[in-house]
Amino acid sequence: MTYSARINELNETIAANGAPWGAIDAESAARMVVQNRFRTGLDIARYTAKIMREDMEAYDRDPANYTQSLGTWHGFIAQQKMISIKKHFGNTKRRYLYLSGWMVAALRSEFGPLPDQSMHEKTSVPALIGELYTFLKQADARELGGLFRQLDDAKAVGDAVNTHRLLKEIDEHQTHVVPIIADIDAGFGNAEATYLLAKKMIEAGACALQIENQVSDEKQCGHQDGKVTVPHEDFLQKIRAIRYAFLELGVPDGIIVARTDSLGAGLTKQIAFSTEPGDLGDQYNSFLDCEEVEPTNITNGQVFISRDGKLMAPKRLPSNLYQFRAGTGEDRCVLDCITSLQNGADLLWIETEKPHIEQIAGMVDRVREVIPNAKLVYNNSPSFNWTLNFRQQVYDGWAKAGKDVSAYDRDKLMSVDYDGTELAVEADEKIRTFQADAAKRAGIFHHLITLPTYHTAALSTDNLAREYFGEQAMLGYVKNVQREEIRQGIACVKHQNMAGSDIGDDHKEYFAGEAALKAGGKDNTMNQFAAA
Repeated sequence: MTYSARINELNETIAANGAPWGAIDAESAARMVVQNRFRTGLDIARYTAKIMREDMEAYDRDPANYTQSLGTWHGFIAQQKMISIKKHFGNTKRRYLYLSGWMVAALRSEFGPLPDQSMHEKTSVPALIGELYTFLKQADARELGGLFRQLDDAKAVGDAVNTHRLLKEIDEHQTHVVPIIADIDAGFGNAEATYLLAKKMIEAGACALQIENQVSDEKQCGHQDGKVTVPHEDFLQKIRAIRYAFLELGVPDGIIVARTDSLGAGLTKQIAFSTEPGDLGDQYNSFLDCEEVEPTNITNGQVFISRDGKLMAPKRLPSNLYQFRAGTGEDRCVLDCITSLQNGADLLWIETEKPHIEQIAGMVDRVREVIPNAKLVYNNSPSFNWTLNFRQQVYDGWAKAGKDVSAYDRDKLMSVDYDGTELAVEADEKIRTFQADAAKRAGIFHHLITLPTYHTAALSTDNLAREYFGEQAMLGYVKNVQREEIRQGIACVKHQNMAGSDIGDDHKEYFAGEAALKAGGKDNTMNQFAAA
């Protein structure tokens, strides 16, 4: 419905209610309706799920249509990302948000900073999803409020051309609300617990949930040691639980991202249930590190499985965990991916120890032999030393091709001494094109950085503290922060406006008319930035 049609509809509603509604202005009410496009989190989940499905189809047609996101831990950060994306690129097409369980644990837990081990309150995850969308909806209201003010000015001077343009811009307004891929860790418990938490996350607005195949009570960050996986059937129960949650809440297009940590996980807590050779449980157990034992050589507390007619004892650690055979990680990843997609997952996530396109592609090629349209979400993680990794990749490539690398020390390639070298330039170019190249070669539909704003907040704060508490004092803030905000057109330089002051003034005028006590008068210091 267009803005003008909305006004007409509300005029009829107000007129039908007679004199008691006489002070209600249809155009003001229409503005409030337009500024609040999404009534509930489920409205958002349905809207964004459709966007993701369309983007997945576009990627299948052309891998150049890959998508991206940045991890976020606060609504304001999410809001500023989307405002910046619209400012620089004109639209938010194929740009999402990622909600990282790592950052929830580290930054949003009532316990204080925690490691990524699912020890934070699970309710903090849906609460953050709701917060992110609250800030994105406020960005819509703020931007539309500015258009309404321009519309009033155009009408006041009889500028028909500008009036028509602004009405069109209002009708075609692009929301800041975008899909979010939300981390549900390993489900925070059994399948029922996963289902209950998934519902909360979906009701808050999440259209895509990412779940990993680690055990809930032993969960580790994907880039740390000590990871423990579960048998496939345990993981598939949680995938099914999430699908039931999506269906129950009327979001059939909801997306499930199945993450495998098997590449770096050498342990399991359980021996899988198996009824016949070659079934899924038997395949999982085939990766166990076992020793054949004679019936006469059985010791106390041993556990046994049969393999090819032999009695085998899986290696059991003092932690009561079982060990996988070394070198089986890639095979386990491939099996994890295939079984997840065959049982309801929509996208894959393979957690790797380094950003290496051919390593990822080697596994994806094997998955695509079974499921041709398999697609990945990939973590462009800050846990990787990107500079060192890619310089070493270039070094190794040159050495293999017979190029002279005697001027470089492979173990010290991170050194600033190499920054201007041919090797460093080539490595930086590979980093720049990594996402596009991996989308084309390795089936990566979505690239994300899990923890970018964790690091940018620390870096910018360090720079400000050095300048402000040093000799630069106030100039350290003015020169490096405020002046740059003005020069670069950063919207939050007008922080009162960003926090909703003008929206509040509009409402005061709607509610109180000429009696409204507004904050945006001539004495508001934000007027100093009118020309910014």
